[in-house]
Amino acid sequence: MAIVGAFVMPHPPLIIEGVGRGQEKKIPLTVQACDEVGRRIASLRPDTLVVSSPHATMYRDYFHISPGRRARGNFLQYGASEHYEATYDLGFVRSIADACRREGVAAGSDYERDARLDHGTMIALHFVQRYLPNVKVVRIGLSGLSPAEHYRLGRVVQRVADELDRRVVWLASGDLSHKLLEEGPYGFAPEGPAFDKRVTEDFARGDLVDLLALDPSLAERAAECGLRSFQMMAGALDKTAVRPELLSYEGPFGVGYGVAAFEVLGAAGEDETEDRLAAYLRRRAQDLSERKGREDAHVRLARASLETYVREGRRMRVPSDLPEELLGTRAGCFVSLKKDGALRGCIGTILPVRESLAAEILANAISAGTGDPRFLAVRPDELDELVYDVDVLTEPEYIDSISDLDPARYGVIVSTSDGRRGLLLPDLDGVDSADQQVRIAAQKGHIEIDFEDYRLERFEVVRHL
Repeated sequence: MAIVGAFVMPHPPLIIEGVGRGQEKKIPLTVQACDEVGRRIASLRPDTLVVSSPHATMYRDYFHISPGRRARGNFLQYGASEHYEATYDLGFVRSIADACRREGVAAGSDYERDARLDHGTMIALHFVQRYLPNVKVVRIGLSGLSPAEHYRLGRVVQRVADELDRRVVWLASGDLSHKLLEEGPYGFAPEGPAFDKRVTEDFARGDLVDLLALDPSLAERAAECGLRSFQMMAGALDKTAVRPELLSYEGPFGVGYGVAAFEVLGAAGEDETEDRLAAYLRRRAQDLSERKGREDAHVRLARASLETYVREGRRMRVPSDLPEELLGTRAGCFVSLKKDGALRGCIGTILPVRESLAAEILANAISAGTGDPRFLAVRPDELDELVYDVDVLTEPEYIDSISDLDPARYGVIVSTSDGRRGLLLPDLDGVDSADQQVRIAAQKGHIEIDFEDYRLERFEVVRHL
């Protein structure tokens, strides 16, 4: 039977009366829509409810599918007495893990850190179990892998459901932006409302390809938590015609709550619905091609250096036909690599150590791709998927306090008298305050700023894309 319905539901704990203590009345449309989702799921008579949750066990390079026969959870940390239990569909879980191994998707039930139900899953159960108390559950965490990999996992679940003749409903738990209001708990960013507008429009249109293609930088700056859950759900609807419906949207507390339904109109593959993953990969390839066409001389040099080294095993010499800015000046620079919006490597020099800026870029590009200890060396098959930034640094200057920083304009260096030093570039996704910027830089230098003396320097960059 495969997937017989799919839904999106937010997970604010205050939607539970014992937690909200009246606050839930400020999101009446969300409460009503979540209750409607519970009733609709019950009407579909599913054998299994698959819940993808941002707050389940999560790893950067692995999807965790909760093991065991059952799990429990509660809201005691919020002073509420509500508690929940899920009975897992053990056979389905094992079949998904087996299928993922066959298809090369990094997923399974190993490495569980905490068996308790997370609040994203419990809120889903709160509204479903009141109408369908005995439904079996599969709980899947997100990962740091690409949108395509999240889609592929959803597609594996779809295929396994079909093979086992299961009636399965997918419930994608996830909030939208956490940056809607200045007075909200996470502050305001203009990307917050922009993200929510785009995603809710995708829900209303059923544009699941756009959920895959959405700019990761926009998502990062919006401080969302549900996008990868929605991408996984999209995979579960692979080649399936749906009737989309945006049931509600609210954000009075500064966090976006969207509720959506996707009515399945037929079994997967029964109509001419396009392979959404293929459509996304085509759009992604086109976007990468267009971006490469816009790269300036600094970025083209970094790309050529790393590609030559990885493919041919040799270091480029400085070309003689470069602009004077590259050949005739010296400066520190950082080369950053991203893949699918996620950092893939970043190495640089604070002050110049080579004869020209061009030579600095050549060397740092190779180091970023092969010498960043946080990542494995870039493989030849990854080269066409990389996006490069080259940041050219001004000479650092000492400052008296954090108040002299602006994370959108200045990078920061935190250092100690014994030589430890941590650096953070300016204008980074997710870094919104000078205090946050300094703490991240200090952490990189293994400096405990709450207990140690330290110095601050700031610098500016010219960012080349």
